[in-house]
Amino acid sequence: MTGSTPKGGIDPVGIGPDGIPEYRIEGAWTLPVKGPAVPRLGPGLVESLRTVTAATASATLHQMGITKTFIQGPRSNKPGRRIIGRAVTLQLMPMREDIYSDAGVTQEYVERATALWAVLDFIEPGDVLVVQAHGSLRSGVVGEMLATHLQNRGGLGLVADGGIRDSAKLDQLDVPIWSLGPTPHYASQGELLPWGYHVPVAVGGTLVLPGDLIVADDDGAVVVPVAKAAAVAEAGASHEAWEDFSRAKLALGGALRRYYPLDDVGRAEYEEWEAAGRPPLSA
Repeated sequence: MTGSTPKGGIDPVGIGPDGIPEYRIEGAWTLPVKGPAVPRLGPGLVESLRTVTAATASATLHQMGITKTFIQGPRSNKPGRRIIGRAVTLQLMPMREDIYSDAGVTQEYVERATALWAVLDFIEPGDVLVVQAHGSLRSGVVGEMLATHLQNRGGLGLVADGGIRDSAKLDQLDVPIWSLGPTPHYASQGELLPWGYHVPVAVGGTLVLPGDLIVADDDGAVVVPVAKAAAVAEAGASHEAWEDFSRAKLALGGALRRYYPLDDVGRAEYEEWEAAGRPPLSA
């Protein structure tokens, strides 16, 4: 990863007992740590997930054997909004005051020297900024100014297992934010320090890789691996379609065991309804 080698260099000192080379790390790390560039996604892949909810994406991936995709904790400040976009990742680490002070960076300028400022320059239209904040409300991931910049660069939203600053102002912006709630602190004022970007992050107990797809709505945020996105889109669209039928039948007093999930009789009724062009249902 670019920027992940110490200034003093990494010197091999031999081979360890497990056959893996051992290194002596000297000097201070070059920050911010930056991973490799994240490839753009074709618009068709994102569009194919447009009707898939977070709940359906999570359930579909669970059926595929991928069980930890829900980012636990963050909730949206924009009820009713759903976003689907490429994950651009930001990693916050526990604070150590010497990291930047030893490099001669004063507290006033620490923020702009960190990964938090750097990652925003890589936001492109359709991206979702995903932030590892360790469940802390003592550090604000973004405030009004940075969220405004995120929005102006075309960012679709932000998902963080941490706090946000200027919450009332953020509510007035168009960009939705999934977070743990408000805090008066800026990022490095509390217990965290922006460390790296374009790197794997653990957010809400879930691994998010740079370039993963994020589906987020009122139920929360779910990670969809790019390699599974087409299958999720196909299965998810089918799931959403039969749920439309089930919802309507249950509202008319239909039997739960027949219509959710569909039994053989219910599925035959659904397929007939689809083939007929989805006419209005009656009891």
